[in-house]
Amino acid sequence: MSTSSAQTKSTTAFLAQAVIAFGISFCAMGIGIARLPLDFWQRGFLLMSMLFLVSSCFTLAKVIRDQYESTKVYSRIDEARLEKLMAEHDPFKVVS
Repeated sequence: MSTSSAQTKSTTAFLAQAVIAFGISFCAMGIGIARLPLDFWQRGFLLMSMLFLVSSCFTLAKVIRDQYESTKVYSRIDEARLEKLMAEHDPFKVVS
């Protein structure tokens, strides 16, 4: 009753697509802010907001990944305990 949990890895194409999409969207936002007909301080505010949004997105993604990985560890520990109990159990053993 051993179930091997295979690690799911992203393909190289998916990783490249994600990096390219991030780069394009980041550059497009920066160019859009630079070309807006605004004062310098207004552009600075939008730029700071964009940078804060990007950093908070990375932080959120990391927290979600860490929570998911911690639940996987707990389920693997529980699964190992159950397998050990089942391996040690003898249904034909007489209880006195």
